[in-house]
Amino acid sequence: MSIARFSPFELLLLKSRSQVDTATLLLLAWVLVHRQQVSEGQRRRRLAQVTAQFRHGHELGPVMGIAHSQDLQAIQLAAEVVRKECSKEQSLSVLHQAISVATDDGEISLNNHYILCFLADLLNVTPTTFSTLFQELTGRPLGSVEDPSRDAYWQVHDPEYHARKARDAQAARQKTKDAQAEAQAEAEKRQRAHQEKQHSKQRQKDQARSERDQRQRHKQQQERARQERAQEERASQQERAKQQEQQRWKQEQAYQEEARRQQRQRERPTSPPDRTHRALAVLGLTPGASRADIRRAYRRMAQLHHPDRFYSGSEHQVALASARFQRVKSAYDYLMQHT
Repeated sequence: MSIARFSPFELLLLKSRSQVDTATLLLLAWVLVHRQQVSEGQRRRRLAQVTAQFRHGHELGPVMGIAHSQDLQAIQLAAEVVRKECSKEQSLSVLHQAISVATDDGEISLNNHYILCFLADLLNVTPTTFSTLFQELTGRPLGSVEDPSRDAYWQVHDPEYHARKARDAQAARQKTKDAQAEAQAEAEKRQRAHQEKQHSKQRQKDQARSERDQRQRHKQQQERARQERAQEERASQQERAKQQEQQRWKQEQAYQEEARRQQRQRERPTSPPDRTHRALAVLGLTPGASRADIRRAYRRMAQLHHPDRFYSGSEHQVALASARFQRVKSAYDYLMQHT
């Protein structure tokens, strides 16, 4: 079996020449570490003096280390070894040594009082026998153990105990009150931060809604402006078309009136008109016009009476326009040939 499974005291027992001596050594060391106002060197010298005749065969340092660590399992194991391997007289001898190292200075500490009672119980020594042995060794009876858990103990050993306890209680209550106040302040702070966060979110939502409404109003305004411009454009186009239609109607009326006049002149029994005079009249010129005047008049009259300008009109209007353009063309050709 691996030695790693054993405790330090069990390893000492395994290596010891005498397990009883090693167990007794630990019990005495346990008593010595609870001696008040005793240095570590004094403890070791006293332990070496008491156990000079022991046959354990190892150093005292590891035993003192276990005693200082307050390893109760090791101490109970040591007591079990002593009780199992020793007779009643040997157990009393161990208890005798424990009482001696605990009362060297005439006083016994509170811890050692309890430890001696504990050892007497572990070694099966009755309280009466233990008290008798204690009195024989120290010359005074074993007094009753003072209970540190009772107020009477602290009233004797520490008169300021109750006042300090009251101050501690007051400080604890004040600390609790301060902690509650701090917690409440922190809770209020978190609540205010939460409310501010909610208000900030609400403001952001309101701002986003306002911006969205503003964009929508702007879009509606742009749409109305576009519709108004479209209506104005349609109205303007209709007005221009109406003016063009009126102009064409007036021109048509003028042409029809001119045609009727010329028809009446043809029907009138007069001498045949001069062809040059008629050609000049068709182009809107007077006798004596130059060739340049004739060209300009022709271009102007041709643009005004060209049939393509009346493609959207009725067939009658197109036919009249073609006739007018033909008269203008014939008058121009005649004048350019005879002028």
